[in-house]
Amino acid sequence: QVQLVESGGGLVQAGGSLRLSCAVSGSIFSINYMGWYRQAPGKERELVAHITSGGVTYYVDSVKGRFTISRDNAKNTVYLQMNSLKPEDTAVYYCKVIGMGRHYWGQGTQVTVSS
Repeated sequence: QVQLVESGGGLVQAGGSLRLSCAVSGSIFSINYMGWYRQAPGKERELVAHITSGGVTYYVDSVKGRFTISRDNAKNTVYLQMNSLKPEDTAVYYCKVIGMGRHYWGQGTQVTVSS
């Protein structure tokens, strides 16, 4: 059984920073893809950033220059450093990993940015 445990969400003022973590545990021996998604109220879930096993990263335009995704392969953990946060970044943030052809999601962590 594979589990993803997210942490690091919370309430922050505009311009502030948060760091999200997602630790993967269980029977997964090779993680090819690790990503962060978010879903704001009334909106569809969207990809925020992802990182491949080779370290190639992707960011949605709205977070480029503000967010940084990284991974620690030894710890099976992916991080999302979020700086210069804006009220429009408010959402539930989910991590997703793909390993051995299977997709796994975390339970989500709330990020709220006040103006």
